Amino acid sequence: MKVKSEPSVLLTFDAEEFDIPLEYQFEIDMVKQMEIGRLGLEAIMHLFDIKDFSFTLFTTANFAQQYPADISRLSVLHEIASHTFFHSSFKNEDLAASKITLEEICGKSVTGLRMPRMRPVEMEVVKAAGYLYDSSVNPTWLPGRYNNIHLPRVTYTEKKILRIPASVTPKCRIPLFWLTFKNIAYPLYLKLALQTLRKDGYLNLYFHPWEFTNINNYNLPRYIKKDCGNKLVHKLEKLIYDLQKEANFISIQQYLDQEAS
Repeated sequence: MKVKSEPSVLLTFDAEEFDIPLEYQFEIDMVKQMEIGRLGLEAIMHLFDIKDFSFTLFTTANFAQQYPADISRLSVLHEIASHTFFHSSFKNEDLAASKITLEEICGKSVTGLRMPRMRPVEMEVVKAAGYLYDSSVNPTWLPGRYNNIHLPRVTYTEKKILRIPASVTPKCRIPLFWLTFKNIAYPLYLKLALQTLRKDGYLNLYFHPWEFTNINNYNLPRYIKKDCGNKLVHKLEKLIYDLQKEANFISIQQYLDQEAS
């Protein structure tokens, strides 16, 4: 009989070009996009050194090529997964090209994918590119972005690819992603996260390194800029401290291996 797995937190970060100002008609060149992404990674680098913790870093190949030493270093203790090749553009060929590039940088197999902005992708294409899992689903309704309330809340298989949705609460499907973390009171967020962890046995949470820099000078909505920089770093440190009382922090691939054993 299979032994029940320990509760797990799958803490993930999308390391990418800081191109979100382009969505709001604020011009920002690629050099600055990379710089902000790198500063964000520096701001949370100490978290990657927490003993016995393993995270998943979804990175664009474009970002990884700019900072290969950082990505290679992080791959020693953490999972590196694909965020396609570029954050602002996509073609199907990018999936295989990104996987190959990241594997060359890390010297390890890359098994996971997350599409930028959680955009839809065909699982046949994902499988053909050599991935084993996809984490590009936020199974909730986000006005103006997507409506995925018809999709499963927890891990499922689609056309032989494992899909690991971002965590949402069991009843109302309140998303537990980065925007919720920034915009609701911390005690409420923690309560919702613990409810979901206890129900599902795991949490799949995602953030972006650039959130942990000061982005107040960019023409972005307040709900995106709220609690940015050091304030958000301290808030995430508190979340890690509180959640580790009930769960292990492991990578997505470690979680899938654990569930398969």
